[in-house]
Amino acid sequence: MTTLTIASWNINSVRLRIDTVARFLQEYQPDVLCLQETKVVNDQFPDKMFRKLGYDSIALNGQKAYHGVAILSRVPFEAMDLREFCDKGDARHVAVTLPGDIELHNFYVPAGGDEPDPALNVKFAHKLAFLSEMADWFEAWPRQSKHRILVGDLNVAPLEHDVWSHKQMLKVVSHTPIEVDHLARVQDAHGWIDVARQFIPPEEKHYTWWSYRAADWLASNRGRRLDHIWVSPGLADTPRAFTVAQAVRGWPKPSDHAPILASLEV
Repeated sequence: MTTLTIASWNINSVRLRIDTVARFLQEYQPDVLCLQETKVVNDQFPDKMFRKLGYDSIALNGQKAYHGVAILSRVPFEAMDLREFCDKGDARHVAVTLPGDIELHNFYVPAGGDEPDPALNVKFAHKLAFLSEMADWFEAWPRQSKHRILVGDLNVAPLEHDVWSHKQMLKVVSHTPIEVDHLARVQDAHGWIDVARQFIPPEEKHYTWWSYRAADWLASNRGRRLDHIWVSPGLADTPRAFTVAQAVRGWPKPSDHAPILASLEV
């Protein structure tokens, strides 16, 4: 058995925050880092810094100025896969196979705009369609055939204490009942286990995102849990720790998301 630590982080432009990423890797030392919203095409991705720090295995699905996902690892990959959702041409998924035949899937689900009505807001309609397509895909997977890990910015805060005010957020995109229902279907489709809530009880507040609009985001603490790490049923007994690196949100030039980390004994 070996301990594998996986970090997930919506970086909101990897080139803009490359020094912050380097500091995070040096201080937290994850084995694998999954980034979302990298906002760069593959051939302009700043891979030299990652390689210098020992992250030689790199899987990219990039896009100019928007979206984009990446997996950087000190653990060699055995394979790589990309999937396009909703026929949009967006770079929102990348997957690799880690040693031990463990599939690691990194997702960036659409944010959905501001109006939580698919009839009035095409971005919200896209988000719901994306989640539905994820669920359909997962339902076709045999549950016991592979060990799988899913990470990413899923842009939904599903539980009551995943937002600063459940009552005030019910009509705000990311916590509306229809989004919560769609994410529940995604989770149920493969029996995914929410690693964070194995360590942080559901009745406790738990956030990974704080708006740039709050000048003193830490004092107001009006956060949301948009970032997730899930494991398939076969890995249910492997998580050993889960952390939100909240301090990173307060570093210079921050993303509005904090990194999350899970350690698994695999």
